[in-house]
Amino acid sequence: MAGQAILNVESIFDNLSYGSAPDSESAALSWLNKHSRHFGLYINGQWVHRDAQITVESRNPANDELLATTVEASEDDINLAISTSREAFNIWSSLNAHVRARYLYSIARTLQKCQSLLAVVEAIDSGKTTRETRATDIPAVIRHFYHYAGWAQIKDSELAKWKPYGVTVILPHWSFPLLHLGSRVAAALATGNTVIILPSTLAPLSALLFADICSQVGLPKGVVNVVTASKDVSLLSHPNVDKVVFAGSIEDGQRVRKLTAGTGKSLSLELSGRCPVLVFEEADIDSAVEGIIEAAFFNNGLSNHSGTRLLIQETVYSQVIEKLKIRMSKLTVGKNFEKNNDQGPLISSEVALKLITLLQSPHGGQVYQVEGVPNQNNYFPPTLIYDVQTSSEVYVDEFYGPLLVAVAFRTVKEGIALANHSVYGIAASVWTENINIALEAASCIQAGTVWINAHNLTDAAAGVGGCKKSGYGRSGGKRSLYDYVQPNYQNRSVPRTINVDFNKFGTSSSADILPIAPPTDTAGDKLSVDKTYKLFYGGGQKRPDSGASYPIRSASNQVLGYVPDGGRKDIRNAVEAADKVARSWAKKEGHGKAQILYFIAENLQSRLKEFADLISAMTNKSKEESTNEVEVAIQRLFYWAAYCDKYGGLVQETSLYGLTVEKNESVGVIGIVCPDNFPFLGFISLVAPAIARGNAVVIVPSNKFPLAALGFHQILETSDLPGGVINIITGDQDVLTRTLTEHHDVNAVWYFGSAEGSKFVEFGSAGNVKATWVSYGAEVDFINNCDGEELLYHSTTTKSIWMPMGDVFAN
Repeated sequence: MAGQAILNVESIFDNLSYGSAPDSESAALSWLNKHSRHFGLYINGQWVHRDAQITVESRNPANDELLATTVEASEDDINLAISTSREAFNIWSSLNAHVRARYLYSIARTLQKCQSLLAVVEAIDSGKTTRETRATDIPAVIRHFYHYAGWAQIKDSELAKWKPYGVTVILPHWSFPLLHLGSRVAAALATGNTVIILPSTLAPLSALLFADICSQVGLPKGVVNVVTASKDVSLLSHPNVDKVVFAGSIEDGQRVRKLTAGTGKSLSLELSGRCPVLVFEEADIDSAVEGIIEAAFFNNGLSNHSGTRLLIQETVYSQVIEKLKIRMSKLTVGKNFEKNNDQGPLISSEVALKLITLLQSPHGGQVYQVEGVPNQNNYFPPTLIYDVQTSSEVYVDEFYGPLLVAVAFRTVKEGIALANHSVYGIAASVWTENINIALEAASCIQAGTVWINAHNLTDAAAGVGGCKKSGYGRSGGKRSLYDYVQPNYQNRSVPRTINVDFNKFGTSSSADILPIAPPTDTAGDKLSVDKTYKLFYGGGQKRPDSGASYPIRSASNQVLGYVPDGGRKDIRNAVEAADKVARSWAKKEGHGKAQILYFIAENLQSRLKEFADLISAMTNKSKEESTNEVEVAIQRLFYWAAYCDKYGGLVQETSLYGLTVEKNESVGVIGIVCPDNFPFLGFISLVAPAIARGNAVVIVPSNKFPLAALGFHQILETSDLPGGVINIITGDQDVLTRTLTEHHDVNAVWYFGSAEGSKFVEFGSAGNVKATWVSYGAEVDFINNCDGEELLYHSTTTKSIWMPMGDVFAN
C-alpha cells in the first residue's frame, strides 16, 4: 500500500514496540485495608495496639502516597517482646527437631501460596519493580525456608556439640526487606532460636505481612515477634537479647558493634559492598555487558552486592564502554508496577540526593546518563562515570543506587590489585573465557562471593557474607548455622554492665619494669646469670622499643627471668611482619603446613621436661600437672597438623547448573591475647589452629606466666616455620590489646583476658569491622574444650565461587 513502510524480520527486531503491561496493586491494597492501613506490633502471636502511640508513615516511593502507618514501639513494648521471646525460647528450643522442621516447611508452603501478594507488597513499599520481586526476591525467600527446614530436621546430628543462643534480634536492610529477613529468620528458627524482627522504617510492610503468615501457620506464640521503631538502642542494648544480626551501611554497622560491645551478645554484620566487576580482554564482551547491567542496576542498584566498580582491561576498555552506553540507552525507568520497566523509583529522596552530591564531586571522568527518566525526587537515571580518578569520592565512598564507575587496568595482576584495594569485600564478578585467569582471579580476590561470568547468583545452600569492612558472618548454607549457635559447654554468666573508659584503656603501662631484683640463687661466691628474654617477630629475636624488661617471679617470689616490655611500636612491627608473610603462608599447600606443625610437635616432645619444669616453677602447679599440660599441647599440635589439609571446603548443591564451591580461607592476620590459666597450653591451643588454617598471628602470652611461650621461639626457629607466621610480644596486656584492636591490618582479635578488656576489644573492633572472639573474663577449660569446630570456625572465613555451565548442554 502506498506510503506504508515495508516490514521485514530485521526491521521488526530493530524497532520493537511495547504496550503498557501494568501489574496490579489491588492485592497489596486489599491487605493494607484489612489492617485499616494501621499496624500495631506483632508480639506473642497477636497484634498489639495501644492508645496515644507515636506513628510513622509508610509511603509509596513511586508517588509518595500514604500506604499505612506503623507505631513507634515504647520501652514497655520492647520489654514485652523480649520477655515473650524468652519464654517461647524455652519451648521452641526443646521441641523435637522434626517438629521445628515441619513448622519451617509450613512457612515455606504458605509463602509459596502467598507469593503474588508478597511480591506486590515488597514492590509497593520499597520501589522495586514487580518483575524483580516476582522472579527473584520472593522465590529466594521461599527457597531459604525449604532449605532450612532440612537443616532443622538434621540439626541434632550435624550440630551435636552446639546449642542455640536464645533471643535473636534481626535488623534487615531496606534494600531487600523480605529476603534479608527470610534468610536470617529461617536459619535462626532452624537452630532453635526465637526471633524479634526490627524492620527498617523505610520498608516495614513486608515484615508485617510475614507476621501475618507466621500467625496463619500457627507458629507457637512468641517464636517470631515483629516490632517497629525508628531507634534500635533499647532493643539492642537489652540484657536479655543474646544474638544480633544486622544488615546495612558500614556506619550503622559500626554503631551496632559499639552498642553491643561487652554485653555478651553474638553479632553478625552484612554491610555495604561497592563490588568490583572485572572484565578481562578474553571476555565475551556482549555477555560481559549484559552482566554489568545486571550487576550495577539490578534492584535499582540498591544492593550490598551491586557491582558499582567496573574494572576493564585497557585493551578492550573503549569497546566495553561504547557497548555499555548503547545497552544502557535501552533501559527504561518508570513506575515499578510496569512490567516493561527495568528500574523503578529509589526508596527515598535522600538516597537520590546522595547520588547527586557524589555526581557533582570532583572525579575527573566523563558522565553518561539514561534519558527519559521521570522528573521526580525519588527517581535517578542509570549513570555511568568512566575515566575517573581512583582517589575520587565517587570511586571510594559508600553509596546505594544505579551509579556505575569505570576505570581501566593493564595486566591481570593490576586488575586484581585494584579490586582488592578497597575497604569493601562482600562480592565480586570476573568476566573472561580464560579458565586459568578466571579461577586464579576468583581465588585471589578478597570477597565473600565471586561469580565467574555471572553476577547476583544466589541460593540458600551457598553462603553470602563479607570480609574487611563489609562485615562478618554468613547467610546461607551450613556455615550460617554457626552464627546462631554456641558450644554446649558455654554456660558462663556473661557480664552485662561493664564500665570501661575507652579513651584511657591501654594507654599507659602498669608493668613493673624495675631491673633490680634479688638473684634467683647463688653457687658459692658466684652469682647465677639471670635470663633475659627477647621479643620474637619476623622470624628473629628483637629487643623491645622501650629497651625495658620486667621480672617474672615464681610463687616463692624468686625471679625466673626478665621479659621484654613490648609496646605499640613492637606490635606494629610484628603486624607488619605477619602481614608480609600472610598471603604466602595461606597459599602454602596443606601438606607442607602439616609437616611444619608435626616438626614443631617433635621438637617440643624432645624438650618436654624443660617446659614442664618451667611451667611448674611459674605457676606452682605440680610436676604431674605441668607435664600433662605440655603433653596435651603436643597432642594439640598433632590434632591441628591433621586439619591442615582436611578443611578446604565443599561443593554446594545449589539451583545453578554449574559448580558452586564454598572455599574455606584464612582470616589473615589474627591478634591473640592469651589467658593466665594454662599459660602454655592456652598459647598452643590458640596458635595451632590459626596457623594450621593459613593465618599469621601476633600473640600476646599470659601476663603472669609468659616464659614458656617466649621460650617457644627456640622451637619455632628450628622447625622450618617461615618468619612472621608466629610473632610473640610481651608487655602490658592492655596496651598491647589496644594496639592490636585498633590496627587496621589485623583482621581478627581473639581475647582471653578480663571482662573490661573484652568490652574494649569489641568496641574498638568497629574501626575496621574486624571479627572478634572474647572470653568476657571467664576462664576457658583448655584441656577439654579447645579443639574441633569452634576453632575451625574462628580460624577461617568462607568464599563462595560460582561457575556457571551451559556451553555444551544448555538445558
